[in-house]
Amino acid sequence: MPRSALTGSRIRDRRIAAGLRQADLARAAGISASYLNLIEHNRRRIGGKLVADLARALGCEVSQLTEGAEAMLLAALREAAEAAGATGAAAETDRAEEFAGRFPGWAALLAERHARVEALSAEVAALSDRLAHDPHLSATLHELLTAVTAIRSASSILSGTEDLDPAWTARFLGIVAVEGERLARGAEALARSLGEGAGGGALAATPQEEVEAFLAARGWHMPALEAPDADASTVEALVGGSGIASAAGRGLAREALLTYLADARRLPLAAFAAAAELPPGELSERFGAPLDAVLRRLATLPGREVGLVVADAAGALVFRRPLPGFPLPRHGAACPLWPLFAALSRPALPVGAVVEMPGPAPRRVRAEAIAMPLGPPSFSGEPVFRATMLLTPAPGAASARPVGPTCRICPREPCRARREPSILGPAGR
Repeated sequence: MPRSALTGSRIRDRRIAAGLRQADLARAAGISASYLNLIEHNRRRIGGKLVADLARALGCEVSQLTEGAEAMLLAALREAAEAAGATGAAAETDRAEEFAGRFPGWAALLAERHARVEALSAEVAALSDRLAHDPHLSATLHELLTAVTAIRSASSILSGTEDLDPAWTARFLGIVAVEGERLARGAEALARSLGEGAGGGALAATPQEEVEAFLAARGWHMPALEAPDADASTVEALVGGSGIASAAGRGLAREALLTYLADARRLPLAAFAAAAELPPGELSERFGAPLDAVLRRLATLPGREVGLVVADAAGALVFRRPLPGFPLPRHGAACPLWPLFAALSRPALPVGAVVEMPGPAPRRVRAEAIAMPLGPPSFSGEPVFRATMLLTPAPGAASARPVGPTCRICPREPCRARREPSILGPAGR
């Protein structure tokens, strides 16, 4: 069919909007009013010169009568029919054009309702997955339960003990007040975390995600911290203008920016950028800087296609700058085969490898990592290590180590490092 059957409906809508009678439009296009009536009721297919004449008479482009919304509407109706078929309902997909032509309002409503159902279904699935796997929500729920338990215990003592000493009464009332405030804050955080996903919007961010979004919006490069006179007050000004809502997020942002400032002072932008093509080890020697600082600094240079991942000694990802082709899990544990985690077992020793993620178009990436202690060494306590891994494209690498994002969505089978079955099934299935 050269033109969609909905072209007639669109001609009628345009004519009515222009305040023209059928006879007037038919005369301008050189056809009879009865023939135009058949066209407008989608009982005659038209194309070529007649469409051009009608478009000229209506003062619009031909494409506005024959393309765009009508095709999308028909596609949406067919998609809705296929979705209904999956539940056992039958719909005549071959008559979608006829239905849309005769009842365009109902067709548009049906398509819009189907799109809404699909969006809500996706959001419910995302929220369910987040409830099951998001440690931030788990921690918030634990806070709520702890506060409720404390309030309940103090209240039972106050209500069930006669002649309680006034000092103890005041103490338990203080517990109720403090835990009540804690409960209110936790409930507000939980409501915000879950509620901001309603209405088709993005799910609420954790404090770490707030910081990463703030840095990503600025290209991971902070010119204000590159200035020679940048100091802690510069960091505070950036945190204050970050738009990060949570106090925890602002604290993490402050920590990340102070680290950025220290790296920028140790590795000045102009000199470091001029030598940035050297291997990280050579950069470390040339500038006399720790290797983890070099890896972080490479990830802040403007215009470079790199990724950066930082993990604590427990294996939790505490910082993520993604690299296309190397997906990073938002929640839960990452693939234990990453060099990032091998570095934690070999503190202060660099670990590097070319790795390859599974997928339709696997991408090879060079991963270079090192684990270094936080803070100066001390005899008074155990060292705390944090591993840093730089990711750079390696398209010309002859071979690569197969890795994955996280076991739950990794299709690689078999794998000795697998912790749980993949929801995707084996690769190629």
